[in-house]
This record gives sequence, structure tokens and C-alpha cells, in this order.
Amino acid sequence: MDIAGQAKQPNMPFAELIGVQVISATPDCVKAELVVREELGTDSSVMHGGAMMAFADSLGALATVLNLPEGFSTTTIESKTNFFAPARVGAKVFAECTPLHRGRRTMVWQTRITNETGKLLALVIQTQIVLEG
Repeated sequence: MDIAGQAKQPNMPFAELIGVQVISATPDCVKAELVVREELGTDSSVMHGGAMMAFADSLGALATVLNLPEGFSTTTIESKTNFFAPARVGAKVFAECTPLHRGRRTMVWQTRITNETGKLLALVIQTQIVLEG
């Protein structure tokens, strides 16, 4: 996940493995896209729910990192996903991650995952803990 012009570029090998492509990343909003490959499917036709959750989790982690003070890190402590429609293999899906809460100890992010027509596929709300060191 290369984020051009960003001082904080987290090492996220799993996000790279699943194919997350960051479109833009600011402390207020992270946008990304992902091509649904067969390896990310429950079968040969639709994206696995866990892959969709991992897509959102990666964005929430990145968004938190962009809001952390120097010397702090983060990890997910809670995540809830509602699925509304499938993502077909071969399609491109888009995600937009925005803050619901940015506190000293936790940050809560909402990620909307949509298809190419803008149809809502999933809504993920996750809590990231802020860790010193």
C-alpha cells in the first residue's frame, strides 16, 4: 500500500497480498479499491466475507495510523460487519473509511464498501486501540 506524499506509511503486507490499492489517504478519510480475484472468493463467483472485512480493517488501521501521535501504534479490538450484497469475482470494489470517534485511547471508523455502480455491499464499524510504543 503505497501512499504517495504521506510521512506515515504503515507496513501492511496482508493488505498488499489481498490487493488493496489506496486511492487517497488523509486523517479524515481513506479511500481504496480492490479487484475481486478468484483467490478472494467463497467459490468461483463471489468475494468471501472475510476478505471484505479484511479490506475494511486495513483501511481503519491506516486511518488510525494517520491520526496517531509519534511513537504510538494501533490494533483492532472490535469489528462489526453488515453485508448487503455480494461482490462478484472480476469486479472492482471501493471503500471509504471515515471517523466516528477519534479519542486518546480508541478510534472508531466506519467503512462503506460499494461496487462500481455505487451499490452498498457492506458496512463495517471497527474500533482501534491506541497503543504507546
